[in-house]
Amino acid sequence: MLSNPLNITLLASHLLANDVLYSDPLDLGRCRQVFSVFYTAALRFIEDQQSPARESVRSSLHLSSWVRAVVQGADDKSPRWRHTLLIGAVLLALQSKGHEGLSADLRHKLEGALVTASNLALEQLNAAPNGPLAVVFVLNHTFPILSGSHSARLNVNLLLPVLVDAAFFSREGLEHGYWLGLIDEDVRETKGKKFTWSSTSNSFCKVTEIKSRPFVSGLGALSRLISHSIDNVQDRALIVHVTDRIADFARNLAMSWRQNKLSEVEPVEEAQFLDPECLGRTLPVLLQLLRDSMFAIIITLRAILGRLLCDSLLAADGVAPGLATRCLRTLHDTHFISHRFGQTSTSQYIFVNFAAVDILNQYPAQAESFLSSIRPSEPGRVPAHPLDRLNDLFFLNTAEHFTLTLSSRVSEELLLNAAMPYVNPRGDDRLGEIYEAAHSVVLAVLAVPHNAEIAARHVPFYVETLLQSFPAPLTPRQFRLAIKSVVRIAAPPSPIAASMPLMQAIVLELLKERMDSAAEESLPPHPDVPVEAKTSSSEKAVLLLAIIDCLSFLPVPLLEEWLPMTAEQLRKIGNPAQRLLCQQRLWEVLSSGEMDVERAAVCVGWWNSRGGREHVLYGEPPDDPEFVMSGAIQYDSKL
Repeated sequence: MLSNPLNITLLASHLLANDVLYSDPLDLGRCRQVFSVFYTAALRFIEDQQSPARESVRSSLHLSSWVRAVVQGADDKSPRWRHTLLIGAVLLALQSKGHEGLSADLRHKLEGALVTASNLALEQLNAAPNGPLAVVFVLNHTFPILSGSHSARLNVNLLLPVLVDAAFFSREGLEHGYWLGLIDEDVRETKGKKFTWSSTSNSFCKVTEIKSRPFVSGLGALSRLISHSIDNVQDRALIVHVTDRIADFARNLAMSWRQNKLSEVEPVEEAQFLDPECLGRTLPVLLQLLRDSMFAIIITLRAILGRLLCDSLLAADGVAPGLATRCLRTLHDTHFISHRFGQTSTSQYIFVNFAAVDILNQYPAQAESFLSSIRPSEPGRVPAHPLDRLNDLFFLNTAEHFTLTLSSRVSEELLLNAAMPYVNPRGDDRLGEIYEAAHSVVLAVLAVPHNAEIAARHVPFYVETLLQSFPAPLTPRQFRLAIKSVVRIAAPPSPIAASMPLMQAIVLELLKERMDSAAEESLPPHPDVPVEAKTSSSEKAVLLLAIIDCLSFLPVPLLEEWLPMTAEQLRKIGNPAQRLLCQQRLWEVLSSGEMDVERAAVCVGWWNSRGGREHVLYGEPPDDPEFVMSGAIQYDSKL
């Protein structure tokens, strides 16, 4: 063990100044090895100091003296970016061991030296173009242990673009995402009419190598460093630049995935069309890499929109709609990843999506332009390619939130025309999610007050389509929700109620008429929808449940008419379990607060004084009303 601090300094200086140890262009593998040398030396020194068994090789130097001697090796003979390798390695080693022999003052100086060396290396970008990658490598490991006062000194104006390029575009990072399309060359069809992607292929080796790169394996920590830089950067133009770069990367991913044969296979059909090696070995590695990339993108977008909401200059009319549009465009291009892994329900994704939508809703012209740019590629038909259907799903889910902003003309020409192929009653019942999204868009358009004219034209056709779409492709939950929404839209004082006052009664009559010929066998479970209740419902029971759902939105005269009619239809349910389910739902509607005060009073009077309870529970219709003088008390009064 070296005991002379001058020799330690000289050795450290030679390790940093020897150009043979550093490739040109820079290879992070070499930097990682140098970093490991200093990291291991610090760990070994601490172990020798603490282990009685190594007393014979123990240095006479104190830890603080040894650290000072090593750091003094970062002299003018070597560039600044190499200094970060030494200082960062020593600091990380001391932190990992939690060693208490290092004074607070020396630790403070180490952190300050690391930040200073990093800033100087970033300023020398033209002289050492590859040096910042080494700085990113070191900061990715050491940033979590820097104190707040030192992390605030980082020159994030210089660091932020370097971080984004290192993570998403450099040859040590995700390399623009173009490698995703190269996989197609190695995806072959086997004799069993299945696709195979060999684990020995060049493209899989490339994916494995990318996944093992320092910037990719540490993408989570790197994305948090990017987020910190976005929160603190002073040059707001850099935030716009980063948003554009992330959008470019997402577009490259989408284009490359489209060129890949694997994108032609639905996730639910992978077991049918992929061989065991692809399904169990190669594809999971690729999907994990895509998922990690998606997480990094979402964290970056969250920081961008968070900064926009708090910065008045970024929230200006000339900047905000562009940032929101590019964020939504990025979500659109990466929807094939987020949808597969269910990331659309995570808190980070929800914040990015809704924040961007809310911002863009303030700018109708830009909102219309954005929706036009992502409109279905094959209008009037359901596309055959799974990726196109996923893009249509994103369009429908997003467009639903712009119905109040868009004009009636745009809503009809853009939104309704895009949704109509997916409300086709003869559609494929395996596409339940996108059908639900299409129905939601139609209902959202019809519910907007300024769309009353187009609603009057489309509501009759839509009601007819709903009845033809049940029990397939619509599920019972989707059908009930759609019918309930139509009746609610047609409730007074809506414009539809003014132009079509009998719409609610017509819908209920159609449901009642359909019940007469509906089957009582339990409906089969939907392949893409979980079991919705312990007792499966029949077609007849679902129709009655739809009627019951609508009672809360009927005008009082129509409600008084349909309460006994609903009880009468209840007795037509032959299955006792399904009849009980309908009874429970009716009682829930009457008693759980779904009714307003006026309607609730009508329901109480019907249930208590006009035979409603007997009619529902025992099937006893109320007697014919007795004609009496005003104010008289009837013989069978409940008072």
